[in-house]
Amino acid sequence: MLKMKIVIVLLWFVTVPVYAQSIAARNPIIFADVPDASIIRVKNTYYMSSTTMHMNPGVPIMKSDDLVNWRLINYAYDTLASTAELNLEHGKNTYGRGSWASSLRFHKGFFYVTTFAQTTGKTYIFSTRDIERGPWKQLSFSPAYHDHSLFFDDDGRVYMIYGAGTLRLIELKSDLSGVKQDVSEKVIIENASAPAGVDIGLKAEGSQLFKINGKYYLFNITWPKGGMRTVVVHRADKISGPYEGRLSLQDLGVAQGGLIDTPDGNWYAYLFRDYGAVGRIPYLVPVKWIDGWPVLGVQGKVPEVLPLSANKSLIPGIVNSDEFERLEKKYSLPLVWQWNHNPDNRCWSLSARKGFLRLTTGRIDSSFLQARNTLTQRTVGPQCSGIIKLDVSGMKSGDFAGLSLLQRRYGLIGVKVSDEDKSIVMISAESDNPQELQRIPLHENIVFLKVECDFRSMTDNAYFYYSVDGTHWNPIGEKIKMKYTLPHFMGYRFGLFNYATKNVGGYADYDYFRIEERITSTKP
Repeated sequence: MLKMKIVIVLLWFVTVPVYAQSIAARNPIIFADVPDASIIRVKNTYYMSSTTMHMNPGVPIMKSDDLVNWRLINYAYDTLASTAELNLEHGKNTYGRGSWASSLRFHKGFFYVTTFAQTTGKTYIFSTRDIERGPWKQLSFSPAYHDHSLFFDDDGRVYMIYGAGTLRLIELKSDLSGVKQDVSEKVIIENASAPAGVDIGLKAEGSQLFKINGKYYLFNITWPKGGMRTVVVHRADKISGPYEGRLSLQDLGVAQGGLIDTPDGNWYAYLFRDYGAVGRIPYLVPVKWIDGWPVLGVQGKVPEVLPLSANKSLIPGIVNSDEFERLEKKYSLPLVWQWNHNPDNRCWSLSARKGFLRLTTGRIDSSFLQARNTLTQRTVGPQCSGIIKLDVSGMKSGDFAGLSLLQRRYGLIGVKVSDEDKSIVMISAESDNPQELQRIPLHENIVFLKVECDFRSMTDNAYFYYSVDGTHWNPIGEKIKMKYTLPHFMGYRFGLFNYATKNVGGYADYDYFRIEERITSTKP
């Protein structure tokens, strides 16, 4: 009997598929807002660019050795331009705009990242030999070519395919400084949405072009009315067409992206899924080649597990805690941080007080969304919490500093200072009229604030807490229902903020920001 049991156990280990074991990767590959990915492989290393729109520095660059576990290594630019919209000046902003879907390429020893910005009306091309350290060379020209795909062809010519619904081909000058004037723009696909049907809500966009075994393959996303986001693929023998198209994937709304191969010859499609308040999260889908077409999914479905390296924590590669301790003369911010719009670099410091981030007010603001110098990181799923330790002794009357969940329907917990006293307040912007839900007197200069996010099954609840000793936590206000809104077009972000409503020159000192991929709340 004992021998029989041993044989059964051994057979179980032999027959369990490899993807069911702990070494398997799981979708989503990154449970955080990393939309509009463009991925390349250079030898055995993968690189990815993505979209962060109104955040700076912009166009994040990530690196991976296994297609699954990624870490931030650079950005294509520090700031895109200096305008009232990008600087949050004169009541203007560029939420939901800034720079959109990028295209990442490697050609003759150079890395190229291109993007476009409705805010400036321009197309941008950034290039470097060293993608991790730079420097980047920047070129720009008008107009802003929507959702374009940069493409270097084998004959040395350089193109972009762009548009929505109707897709167009333009040829660039050899130095990439603009569009070739002696070559006419060409419509290559009149109705790229057609493989998904006739009743289309979102016309085909998000072009990504690949050349494989002499054929051109063009990936696009479209969205039939009453349906879900859908992948369509067109192929042609010449870059100018004619193109024939197919509906390639329609499952879970996983769409928009392109193709990538591994060194051992396997193929995947990298795509993203809208997942409520956490944002647009990356997926990998296996690809098989049948009759010269990439066939996506497992029997047309997006698998939960993949025969790739197991997912590791998103800490520290995508998000990370920060004690604000710096080596002498190295007072920079880690790559996980991005400013909401362009920062005013005169009003933040890591050197004014050793071991602290100091946010100083430089102007009067009337609202959180128009305040400058909110320093942000992504929230991550399925659950996460952000915790700060804050010294408010340098704040002035009318100042408000603390920890935010940044989106149009934001939530705030922080300290408000008046002539008479200080208070911990929680504010909910679930409606168009933000409401102060609770105010608690604060008699100390040191306070601990915490926000917890529950993204499981798109629950999208956030909870707010405070502490005066860093150990015993008290709930404040009410939970908010986080909502992904198109005016901001971004997943919720933790934000450190300090803005003035009466006097300038006050400052808030952040001792640390700590992020954890768990929560303690058991509330519904």
